[in-house]
Amino acid sequence: MAKIDWKKAEDRKLFWHSASHLMTQAMLRVFKGQNIGLGVGTAVDDGFYQDYDIKELHPEDLEKIEEEMKKIVKERLEIKQRNISKKEALEFYKKDPYKTELVNAVKGSKVSMFKQGEFDNLCKGPHVSNTSEIKAFKLTKLAGAYWRGDSKNKMLTRIYGIAFPDKKMLRQWLHTREEAEKRNHLKLGKELDLFSMHSEAPGSVFIHPKGMVVWNELLKFWREEHEKAGYGEVNTPSIMKESLWVQSGHFAHYEENMYFTEIDGEKYAIKPMNCPGGILVYKTKRHSYKELPLRVAELGVVHRHELSGVLNGLFRVRKFTQDDAHIYCTEEQVEQEVINVIELVDRVYKVFGFSYHVELSTRPAKAMGSKKLWDKAEAALNNALKKKKMAFKVNEGDGAFYGPKIDFHIKDSLGRTWQCATVQLDFQMPEKFDLTYVGKDDKQKRPVMIHRVVFGSMERFFGILIEHFGGAFPLWLSPVQVSLIPIADRHAKYAEKAAKEMREAGLRVYLDARQETVSSKVRDAQLQKIPRMVVFGDQEKKNSTLAVRNLDGKVQKNVKLKDFIKDILDRVEKRK
Repeated sequence: MAKIDWKKAEDRKLFWHSASHLMTQAMLRVFKGQNIGLGVGTAVDDGFYQDYDIKELHPEDLEKIEEEMKKIVKERLEIKQRNISKKEALEFYKKDPYKTELVNAVKGSKVSMFKQGEFDNLCKGPHVSNTSEIKAFKLTKLAGAYWRGDSKNKMLTRIYGIAFPDKKMLRQWLHTREEAEKRNHLKLGKELDLFSMHSEAPGSVFIHPKGMVVWNELLKFWREEHEKAGYGEVNTPSIMKESLWVQSGHFAHYEENMYFTEIDGEKYAIKPMNCPGGILVYKTKRHSYKELPLRVAELGVVHRHELSGVLNGLFRVRKFTQDDAHIYCTEEQVEQEVINVIELVDRVYKVFGFSYHVELSTRPAKAMGSKKLWDKAEAALNNALKKKKMAFKVNEGDGAFYGPKIDFHIKDSLGRTWQCATVQLDFQMPEKFDLTYVGKDDKQKRPVMIHRVVFGSMERFFGILIEHFGGAFPLWLSPVQVSLIPIADRHAKYAEKAAKEMREAGLRVYLDARQETVSSKVRDAQLQKIPRMVVFGDQEKKNSTLAVRNLDGKVQKNVKLKDFIKDILDRVEKRK
């Protein structure tokens, strides 16, 4: 095995897959004598996991497994591949129903096995060449997972872990993880009263009044930017006939992720995507080349069936709002429209302080349409990126089933990356729905369709922002912008007068009239991440001024009320 290049996702996953084998070998040693069924083990985006059929496993057991993993690393076991017959493999796994099922699913008469010391495991590979290469690791958590992801099957125990080729990288990861835990959006969502999740609606978010302030400010910003960029906005139904999804190709490529129902004896589907509804709007009238490019946006609520085991707060949900848009244009307009989207995404992300990198994904194995059209679409995206002089990585075969795409991966304040915005070029849907426009020669022509999102999932972007800012939103997004704190009852009227003027000016304020000490009120405002605290005492009342305290602890005295309001409004308007 060649040296691992940690910058390459495929190399990281190879390394983590090898670490899952290391963990399983240690697991079998620690629980020697027990008949442990081995489910699926694999690398994921941030580490690895392995499923086990074992009666009881506790968090303290993870430490024992880690210690055994360290011993195996020191043993410097060579990792070798060998191919054996399915008959041999079935005999080897005769006491393990899970591996038996996996062996039977392999096509052909041979299966691939990887061996390290006494541990032999069914696996395609590849892997690192020696256990000594896996120098640093941490088993992070236990979870439950149904065999094959099917709730009808037995619940197995899943162990998650992370591994690195050196200890410094692990220490950095643990530090980032510790910081991430402080910023965990589920924790902060509860503490700041932003949203909640309930078992009555798995994978769906209940947004509270304070959370709706942030949500609505995001939508206001989104609408302003799209209006400036020449987009119109539509709204389409959540439930449409199944035949529409058959025509669009979603039924063939996405059926397992869709929800279905029956109305008046006809089959309907709850939309997992907004594009077919937008296409029906386009088809309501004839279009001329003079109208193109036609930019149509939709904040559409979609539903996708995600397995319960992968649901994760706001980051992985079943019901979410997608800030979609579809651009209908001529082939000649494609590159400029893609450039326009890139510039829109750049403007939006700069407001939040996000840097990003870009990836271009090409034709997948299961793709609609001819290779000729795909080549044309991929070339258009490639040219647009080059004209913007943007560095980008190519992901071969990772495009959507209907077209290639550009993905934007933002970097948050902890250095973590999140895939959010995407631009997808589509020559297929216009063909499937017979979309046309009248060209300069008065003949019917086929438009090109560009699918794109900026935030992506609104819920997911909300969660990213909570963690990016650690709950301390900038003034324009903060649910409460100012906490007003009178020191004593005799200062209450002045505080009430100031609150009235601030509210009339459009500020979001909270007048803290509780019978608590000033220090207690300030502490509570800090815990609620309120960006400005205004304390009213004798001096402020006498001079008709304010004592302003920022969230970072800086205090400014003798501030005029009108100057304070003007400063807040200026920062909000410019979204500083």
